[in-house]
Amino acid sequence: MAETTGTTGGAAAPEKPREEWTGQVGFIIAAIGSAVGLGNIWRFPGVAYENGGGAFLIPYLVALLTAGIPILFLDYAIGHRFRGSAPTAFRRLRTWLETLGWFQVMICFVIAVYYAAVIAWSLSFFVFSFDLGWGDDPAAFFTGDYLQVSEPGISLDFVPGVLIPLAIVWVLTIVVLAGGVAKGVQRANMVFLPLLVIAFLVLVVRSLFLQGATDGLNALFTPNWEALGDANVWIAAYSQIFFSLSIAFGIMITYASYRKRRANLTSPGLVVAFANSSFEILAGIGVFSTLGFLAHQEGVQIGELENISGPTLTFITFPAIISEMPGGVFFGALFFGSLAMAGFTSLLSITQVISAGFQEKFGWSPRQAALRVGLVTAIVSVLLFSTADGLNALDTADQWVNNIGVVASAVLTCVLVLWVLRRGRELQYHLNAVSTFRVGAWWQVFLAVLAPIVLGYMLISRIVTLITDGYGEYPSGYTDLVGWGTVVVLVVGAIVLTVLRWRRSPDTFTPWPPYPPGATTARTESPEVAR
Repeated sequence: MAETTGTTGGAAAPEKPREEWTGQVGFIIAAIGSAVGLGNIWRFPGVAYENGGGAFLIPYLVALLTAGIPILFLDYAIGHRFRGSAPTAFRRLRTWLETLGWFQVMICFVIAVYYAAVIAWSLSFFVFSFDLGWGDDPAAFFTGDYLQVSEPGISLDFVPGVLIPLAIVWVLTIVVLAGGVAKGVQRANMVFLPLLVIAFLVLVVRSLFLQGATDGLNALFTPNWEALGDANVWIAAYSQIFFSLSIAFGIMITYASYRKRRANLTSPGLVVAFANSSFEILAGIGVFSTLGFLAHQEGVQIGELENISGPTLTFITFPAIISEMPGGVFFGALFFGSLAMAGFTSLLSITQVISAGFQEKFGWSPRQAALRVGLVTAIVSVLLFSTADGLNALDTADQWVNNIGVVASAVLTCVLVLWVLRRGRELQYHLNAVSTFRVGAWWQVFLAVLAPIVLGYMLISRIVTLITDGYGEYPSGYTDLVGWGTVVVLVVGAIVLTVLRWRRSPDTFTPWPPYPPGATTARTESPEVAR
């Protein structure tokens, strides 16, 4: 079915051939590289331990099958059928939906500016691991000597130890993006993802031979079946799946748009989803084997340990463990090197969403977009997150952009596409027309009913909590400025970018294959569709 959506300016003109992955393997590697990131290593193990241990795997698997994979397939279908970045693809669904695409681009922009900072920290600690540079008190070193954390507030006190590696991260990112999809993003993932897997496997095997490793694994995997009766445990499972798969904020829409017209979508999607979950379980084994060693050394139970998830696990607890374990230098280099590689491949996917949106809106080449978008994003990142307030700003922005921005994006996508526009059957048909693994009516049910209910509950409950209780120990004025201010930036940025004029109208486009099957259109196909 071809839909005429009108134009916002710019005459229709022949388009340059769209960039493509070199093949299915390249796409799968890049998609896994996007999904496997920092959250797999520092978030999943702690969430699983605190929500039923081994029993958590049941709601986790249910969440994967009923929300994670269906929304992943939805992103694939939208990106592949409408052959564009998030703004372009959503606009081709319906003109006014372009704003949702730019909302997703803005989410990626905000995440990119602080995500790069964590990669910079990882690079620094990779260097520190060779001489155990964090000393005898990793907590004081991380927040004091290294980050020089100040009280929450706007700061212009730059921290050279963060600024320099952060600048390096952005230079590398811009260079890769300038190479384009196949020669830049795909090639980088083909190098870094295998290195990440090998390094992390070595790290996990080493952790299994530490004293106390068995106690750590027992703590993680011993099931607490009573936890399955707690609704919060199920919400935690859906939250973990949702945040770890890189879904609902433009990444997989953009990545799928670079696949060839007759490319299989669902089978590679299953590979990506289960590879991501496998890495999370592998991370859980490595992290809790190591925490078991720390508990053994300190003569306490696992439950008595502090800082077992998030940045504090990574940059406080793990350095303390590395200092005490045999061969700690080697272990530390592997751990922080793996963290940096996992973060970098994810950062590439996040910034590619921004780059693709601007390329298509303003007619920029990949190199032009990499330089212009990359430099602006890098400057904002350096100004905000290489200062003494960097940790506070990162923690606050991350809370709002993920729990409100990303979840709202997912709810809006499901409701608008499935309920308002009623395009579920068309997208299901598209998936089945090009894929070997066929999706049935269950896919639409999960997207139209289950996902909006679960994610809507997550969104509303989090908004209420943030309004009534605030966040952490941060002053309300600070969370209003950085937290709610982030939401304002997302919305305003999306509206402004929607209003701006297209260099070349994206509306002279015919989706393929025709829907309903056998339908014809009098419109001349664009070169993109015809080839």
